[in-house]
Amino acid sequence: MAGKYVRPGLAAALLAVLIGCAGPAGDGLIGFGFRRGGRSEQELRQAVGWVDPYAQDATRRSMLPDDFPEFSGLVRSLRRPPVPFPRRSVLVVSGGGVFGAHPAGVLYGWTRSGTRPEFDVVTGVSTGALIAVFAFLGPCVDEQLRTAYTTVENRDVYRRRRFPQILLAESLATNAPLARQIESYATDERIRQVAAEHRKGRRLYVGTTDLDVRRGVYWDLGAIACRDTPEDRDLFRKALLASAAIPGFFPPVRIPVTVDGKRYVERHVDGGTTSSMFFAPPYVPAEDQAALPPNWLYGSDLYILVAGKMYPDPTPVRPRSLAIAGSAVSTILYDQTRSDLHKLFLLTLVTGMNYHVSVIPKDLPAPVVATSFDPEQMTRLFDAGAEWARGPGGPAWRDTPPGAEPGEGGRFRVGPVLTDSGRRGPVNPSGPGVPFGPMMPFGPVMPFDLPGGLRAIPPVVPEK
Repeated sequence: MAGKYVRPGLAAALLAVLIGCAGPAGDGLIGFGFRRGGRSEQELRQAVGWVDPYAQDATRRSMLPDDFPEFSGLVRSLRRPPVPFPRRSVLVVSGGGVFGAHPAGVLYGWTRSGTRPEFDVVTGVSTGALIAVFAFLGPCVDEQLRTAYTTVENRDVYRRRRFPQILLAESLATNAPLARQIESYATDERIRQVAAEHRKGRRLYVGTTDLDVRRGVYWDLGAIACRDTPEDRDLFRKALLASAAIPGFFPPVRIPVTVDGKRYVERHVDGGTTSSMFFAPPYVPAEDQAALPPNWLYGSDLYILVAGKMYPDPTPVRPRSLAIAGSAVSTILYDQTRSDLHKLFLLTLVTGMNYHVSVIPKDLPAPVVATSFDPEQMTRLFDAGAEWARGPGGPAWRDTPPGAEPGEGGRFRVGPVLTDSGRRGPVNPSGPGVPFGPMMPFGPVMPFDLPGGLRAIPPVVPEK
């Protein structure tokens, strides 16, 4: 009988470790197994610059660097309407736990630059859902946003369960402290403010994941707020709590639903389980939708705040099964974020929108564990985001997708004999002049031909 409960408990513990609760290797370099199969932090920093020049040169390059801006501009120009439509602003905030301090700081500094717009739509996932409410309400809550992302500690967010309780529980920790934090910020008055903005035509959405159906769910918090009942205000807060409920680490949030008169209970967890970020279009009255042309969003702005780095920092991994699995899944989540950024970039090409991205700079020291809420580290991230955004003219947005900047892209090898480029960050393995190496800026395969006579580089076949 005991085994019936032990296995689910261990599975919950494993899942929590997989999505970010496993810590760094620390000083575990003295372990015999670790030295045999791992590298020190210094060696890992050097390894980022290790390349195989022969394999890189023999790999097909799809587009020259000078062609990429031309290609993007050409595709967008094809969407230009004869008469411009009103310019809209959409803000997307990704998940990322403690890394949310950086996008929170970006919003804070953006206000002080004097260039922050009023967003027509704000979407958020996980910690991005919590930030989304502040972003939607505007600069009037900037100080509360700063407090929320520079002063909280672990005890303000969760409380770990003790052994053997963990074996019979749904999660490693309880998020009751986080629920109280959400209640303190999402007050009845603030929820009514969200409702007032919704009636003006602005929209606020947050994402969760239906644990059992295994699909994303997107909640229109403004519409929920407009109903202005105690039950709907409770649903408003539950959606925020569920969006940040890391599965296995936090318990699922139970949300009752009624389908054709029959009542059910859904279990919702972190929206980042199904998507790290998502786009929703600005509101258009139903009577006007039929007359909208496909290019009605041309010239509008899509702003994306990523709660994390574009590529994770190299980190030694302990020679233990859970640590190895945790590091692998963390790497997958980073790749999912880059994949979602590619999708949004393609969306802007199709619609003619402007693509603006903020990520944590690769050289900025950042926590390794997304669930370690250290006020000192969070303040450093917040201040860095604020400083970046308050520069002359506002934030210096990135306007290219992952893989399109110097030092980014995949690396190919034909053997274990490599060259150290001397670079100590993400490198350009194809050498100077090809900033994104052999990988397409949209992913590994380009699904359409290059218009306008842009150059495509054929494969380089090495001599035998």
